[in-house]
Amino acid sequence: MIEKLDVIGKQALEDLKSASSLELLEQLRVSLLGKKGALSEVLKGLGAVSADERPKIGAAANEWKRRIEETLEARKAQLETVALEAQLKSQRIDTSIPSRLSHRGTHHIITRTTRRLLQTFQRLGFDVTTGPEVETEFLNFEAVNIPKDHPARDMQDTFFMGPGVVLRTHTSSVQMRTMRSRQWPVRIVCPGAVYRSDHDATHSPMFHQVEGLWVDRGIKMSDLKGVLAFFARETFGPEVKVRLRPSYFPFVEPGAEVDVSCFQCGTKPVSTCKVCRGSGWLEILGAGMVHPRLLELAGYSGDDLTGFAFGIGIERIAMILHGVPDLRLMFSGDSRFLNQF
Repeated sequence: MIEKLDVIGKQALEDLKSASSLELLEQLRVSLLGKKGALSEVLKGLGAVSADERPKIGAAANEWKRRIEETLEARKAQLETVALEAQLKSQRIDTSIPSRLSHRGTHHIITRTTRRLLQTFQRLGFDVTTGPEVETEFLNFEAVNIPKDHPARDMQDTFFMGPGVVLRTHTSSVQMRTMRSRQWPVRIVCPGAVYRSDHDATHSPMFHQVEGLWVDRGIKMSDLKGVLAFFARETFGPEVKVRLRPSYFPFVEPGAEVDVSCFQCGTKPVSTCKVCRGSGWLEILGAGMVHPRLLELAGYSGDDLTGFAFGIGIERIAMILHGVPDLRLMFSGDSRFLNQF
């Protein structure tokens, strides 16, 4: 039986070393070491061998099994290396070839609208200024003439981060920071995200504003209207008209709501117009002359020192320009919506 094991073992080693593929190697493993393999079949005959011979035959069988397994693993490693090299050679990538992309990304509709607005005001000499989104309660409210008993200070409108600290509800705080840190004249626009506790089709807990400020000697309401008329024409078209309606804002006096004529139905309103809903006008922003209290808090003095300010909701402009029916679409991340822009 030992001689039979030697014959099987020597032949097995030769076959394993000459195996040309991993599939053939696996077949040899099963034929040698499987339940019905050559070694197993030999060992089944141990019952007919005398007790004295069994240890010798068992030791010889285990030795051949060990040698076969070592040869098997060594040949397997060699064949795997050869297969990997062949695969890498066949799948070589030429990194100098330009990639073929099915589509390319672009700026978000809010980013594009923001840049468009900023470029318009920069042409008029406005500097772009930014500030922190986590703001002190004083700069967010008192410094812009919103007293402690004002309804906007209630918890349902403002996100409080801690005692005296809030998520800014407007970028007016950036205007106040600028005035308190530099001398006039000041001519800036302040873009950025703002936060209010509100959420529906036309409101979001986080949205974006561009606020503008111009403080200098002799600034008048007519200057404000001229700047806003230029902005409206650049944004909505050369034929658009602007009107100011009296309104109240704590940080300006007098204040105004600013409308533009509907650029869809023109000077003759149409009741079926989806843009203006037949009114002929679109509300786009709030504005007014800087309240004297703000100039005082900024440390500015001078009888003829005046200024104007305005605030534009970027999402509002984007919705008007592109006919977006629901503000929440801009924050949904839905590729079907984003791919349109």
